[in-house]
Parts: sequence; structure tokens; C-alpha cells
Amino acid sequence: MKWVTCAALLGLMSVAQSAHADEKLTVYSYRQAFLVEPILKRFTEETGIGVNVVFAKDGIAERIAREGRLSPADLVLTSDFSRLVELVDKDLTSAVKSEKLNSNIPAQYRDPEGQWYALTMRVRNIYTAKDRLGPQAIRYEELADPKYKGKICTRSGKHPYNIALVASMIAHHGEADTKTWLQGVKTNLARKPQGNDRGQVQAVKEGLCDIAIGNSYYYGNMLQDPEQKSWAEAVVINFPNQTDRGAHVNVSGMVLTRHAPNKDNAIKLMEFLSGDVAQKAYAEVNMEYPVKTDVAPSTLVASWGEFKSDQLPIFKLAEYHQAAVKLLDEVQFDL
Repeated sequence: MKWVTCAALLGLMSVAQSAHADEKLTVYSYRQAFLVEPILKRFTEETGIGVNVVFAKDGIAERIAREGRLSPADLVLTSDFSRLVELVDKDLTSAVKSEKLNSNIPAQYRDPEGQWYALTMRVRNIYTAKDRLGPQAIRYEELADPKYKGKICTRSGKHPYNIALVASMIAHHGEADTKTWLQGVKTNLARKPQGNDRGQVQAVKEGLCDIAIGNSYYYGNMLQDPEQKSWAEAVVINFPNQTDRGAHVNVSGMVLTRHAPNKDNAIKLMEFLSGDVAQKAYAEVNMEYPVKTDVAPSTLVASWGEFKSDQLPIFKLAEYHQAAVKLLDEVQFDL
């Protein structure tokens, strides 16, 4: 399924994944079709439960709110933590109590009240120019060091990935110190924040900067893309803060909707997505880290080495989300 505009998507639904199954479940997904559809097809084959899917880049929370009790959505799959927070904040979710989910997904990666569950994990890495800096035992805090003036590239500070990173800095250092840090990072930027995570690595390849901030799975995807492989090969992927708290991680996830018409089937799908088959598929197809601890990452991802992740519970990031946005505004990070 090709990506189309959000407005067009509001009326689109895919056919059920299995012709023999009644349409018993509807999923709204921020995650792209190439990743989700094979996993849902396997679920239908194993359970006989058909799945309809709506794909969109944005606007899902607004759609569910507008649909209210008549919404056909049973489950929402998100591509990042901020989407989970948005759905909860708008009172569009329903708590799930499941021993299987709690067994498969560590407490660090699920809401204490069961309002959302993570599915995959990705690291917010710091990439460095292979031929100019090489590998670096670097910390996020060092991005504000004057020695890196004019050397850093990043996407917009208001992107959910960066908001989550700033929220984690507030959790560890407080608002005042984080504001000082943000001002230092802004001073060290080689250009105005722009583009996506892959674009930052491309900028390092082109010599526009020596350091880029980006999610781990983009590195794997670039290595497998003939047009972008040279970008990835021009950088070193570094896992920050390995000498102290560990690298900041973000998650994709899922929620049961507040008015799910097929709640029992939706929970079965949630449990399936947290299990070995789906977790391995996520790892292999999109180069993400499974949240289920006994499922290994892909061979390529594993080749980057083991790392220590920040043990700050992901749900704590929600507490500092608005403060992070406020600080980014105050320092005018994107200007």
C-alpha cells in the first residue's frame, strides 16, 4: 500500500487479511504497511481473526476523537512514544490487564496502568564522521561542549524523537540545566535543524558537519539501501552515555481504544504482537530492538555491539514532555 495524504486515508481501509475470516478487528496504524501487513497476515493465519487496517502519517487521534463511540478502531499502532502519550492524554485509550503482555514486555516499557505497551525499542544514537572523528565514547551532555561548535546536525527539535531526548535530559538534570544544555547544543549546530534522521547522516557524508543525532534503525535501513549505503558507511554509530546512565531509548507501541468494538480480539492481537513471532519480524524488517528480552535483534543490528540503555522508565518521559517543548520554545532551538 502506497502512502497517500492523510485526508485521503481517512476514508480508506484495507480488506481483511484473510478471505475466510469475518472482519473482527480494525487497526489504525502510524506504522508503515511494509512492516505491519506481514505480521497481521500471520496473526490471521494463526487465529482466524480478520484484520482491517487504516494507515496514516498523522491525524489518527483526531479521527478517533471525532468518531467517538462509533469508531471502528480497536487498536492503534504508533511509531513513537509521543503518539502513545497523545492518545492517553486525549482519553482515547482503555487499560489492558494481561499476564502475557506483562510477561513479554518489561515494566520499563509499558504503562503502569496498562494504558499502552511498547512493541519495539530504538536508540537515539550519536553518529560521528568516520574519517574525521572516528568512534567516540560520547555523552549527550557533551553535545553542548564548545569543542563541537559548528559540527552538529540534527532534525527539528520539535520532532517527537528529539522532544523525548530533551524530556530524558530534564528527568536526569532538571529544567534549568537542560535549558543551558540546549542553548549550548544550538550554538554548536552546523546549520538550522532540518530534514530527517537520514538527512543528518547524509550531511556528515557531505562534510557539512561531523556529528549527527539519529535513531538506530535508520542506520540499518541506510546500510540496506543502495542509494544511501555510502552515507551510513561514512559514519560511526556510537551509543552515548555508556560510562554512566546509558543511552536514551524511545519506543513504538500500541493501545487498546476506549470504545473498541472487538476488545477481546484486540487483546489477542496485542498479545501476539508482544510474542516471539512478531517481535522477530519487527527486528528483521525494520532493524529495531525487540522489547521482549529473549528475542534477539537482527544479525546486522547485533553486529553494532551490545550497549547499556537508560533505565529511566519510558512512562516517565510523559511527565516531562510539556516541559521539554517549553524549553525548546524558550531557546528557539529551530531558529
